[in-house]
Amino acid sequence: MSGLPLSNAHRTNAQTEATSAHPPPSSPDPTVQQPEHAAQGGLTAASAASTSEQSHSLNELSTLKTQLKSALRQFPDFPSPGILFEDILPIFADAKLHDALLRALELHVANAYEKPDVVVGLEARGFLFGPSLALRLGCGFAPVRKQGKLPGECETAGYQKEYGEDFFQIQKDAVKTGQKVLIVDDIIATGGSAAAAGALVKKLGAKVVGYSFLLELDFLKGRAKLDAPVYTLLSSQEEKREG
Repeated sequence: MSGLPLSNAHRTNAQTEATSAHPPPSSPDPTVQQPEHAAQGGLTAASAASTSEQSHSLNELSTLKTQLKSALRQFPDFPSPGILFEDILPIFADAKLHDALLRALELHVANAYEKPDVVVGLEARGFLFGPSLALRLGCGFAPVRKQGKLPGECETAGYQKEYGEDFFQIQKDAVKTGQKVLIVDDIIATGGSAAAAGALVKKLGAKVVGYSFLLELDFLKGRAKLDAPVYTLLSSQEEKREG
């Protein structure tokens, strides 16, 4: 902007002429509102930068998922006839794939959820990557274990298995009231164990921001039992099923 603020209009002609002869360095007056189009331009640039960054991270996530899927091994009729077992262990046997897994989950969390305060991992394979993911995210980790495995005061929740009921526990001081929690495990099947973990988190007064799994048995419809967004990293149709 050029010219003088309206508050200086009372100056004498001599003062004005002296000022004109030696004009001060041009600088925006804080009392004068900036043009609206300038503010909008700043917002547009920021929005474009944010959109570009998100697009880049989604492309990176897609590339990582392709690498990880190619590392899975299939074992027909295990652990019983008619079941095709997807083995995730080769991912952890290779340092680069292990790092790719953590990066992929990190990118997903950044794009989909509020930043969690705690990652809760389910026994037992949620322990394979839950603590490392928590470290990447800069938050704490808490285990959910079978009844009788954890010391001290615990909260307990039951869930149905194929041949009866089982129980999960979490230590009462593992999660604090009001904290945001991401629950992770290797696979979602019937959804019973994950739902029990969610119930435990709520008993402690915390909020479940989401559930993340590596694989999903779609035909068991386990995600219907969960009351927060569900994401499966390596299932073939995870983009269509994300809720």
